Amino acid sequence: MNRMFSLAAGFAAALSLMAGPAVTAHAADYNGPKIKFRVAHTTPPGNHITLAFEKFKELVEQKSGGKIKVQVFPNAILGSDRVLMEGAQKGSLEMAVSSTPNMANFSPLYQVFDLPYITSPKNQEKLYKAIDSGKLGEYFTKVANDIGLEPIMYAEYGYRNFVTINRPVSKVEDLAGLKMRTTDSAVEVEVAKILKMNPTPVAWGETYTALQQGTVDGEGNTFPHMYGAKHHEVLKYAVTTAHNYGMQVMMANKVWWDKLPPEAQKVIREAAAEALAYQRTTLYPKNEAEAREGFIKAGIKIVDLTDEQLDAFRKATRPVWDKFQDKFPPELVEMVLETQK
Repeated sequence: MNRMFSLAAGFAAALSLMAGPAVTAHAADYNGPKIKFRVAHTTPPGNHITLAFEKFKELVEQKSGGKIKVQVFPNAILGSDRVLMEGAQKGSLEMAVSSTPNMANFSPLYQVFDLPYITSPKNQEKLYKAIDSGKLGEYFTKVANDIGLEPIMYAEYGYRNFVTINRPVSKVEDLAGLKMRTTDSAVEVEVAKILKMNPTPVAWGETYTALQQGTVDGEGNTFPHMYGAKHHEVLKYAVTTAHNYGMQVMMANKVWWDKLPPEAQKVIREAAAEALAYQRTTLYPKNEAEAREGFIKAGIKIVDLTDEQLDAFRKATRPVWDKFQDKFPPELVEMVLETQK
């Protein structure tokens, strides 16, 4: 599936991140106070998400002339997505990162992206624009603010594929009976049930062991995320279902953010926009290709589904939409669907 999105369009979309025109800041332009803050996430070393946050740190410090320092804690060092975001929510951590499915722990509205096939890679640029600077982004800013958070960066995560340790999968029926690792997202759990799997919510940091010990038979995730966490060491089969899309949302504690001087907020926003553009157009495509190649070298058999086979997965998972139809405001679902037209 072609995920090499347009460089020009991706860069333009990301520079408009979170409102207002982007103006490149230089070290000499920042006259604000010295600030130090922490960002914690769960992504493993070498992953495009990890590299994006490292770029963010570099840009913040560069743009502020070293007056704003960023301390990054990767690879679930400080805990799971939920633990980290709870820290940001309470103020014990200035910024935290969580995947959109795991944001369901804080607001069920983030699960709209978990609806199977609600978005498609071919319309990714439209989705970027809507979440970065459109009504969809405004909607989720209010959602975040209402739970004590301020969205800073909607980092790319990618499209999830199903992978297994003991059974090849090429059609819907092949998934039946598998114990499938999921997040806490009720939508993701329901997808597994609809496909006749046994959903087993497991924290990301515990998933490798769960696969290794046979506690679960597989998972649904992106190739880069699994490869960076060395899941290829225990996996044997993969199928390119691309059944839902996820983002890694970097959130700040709302009270802390509102107390920052405007010039510091500006530096952070611009650094986030530039890091995001770099991730989407350079880091993500490269990491996706490397992870896929790593899977193949590790002996994992990848089944690339045809459009006809994908349609079978779309039809099989459509009842999930019916079950959650009343769980999401109609205008939210419509805003996401608008990005696919």
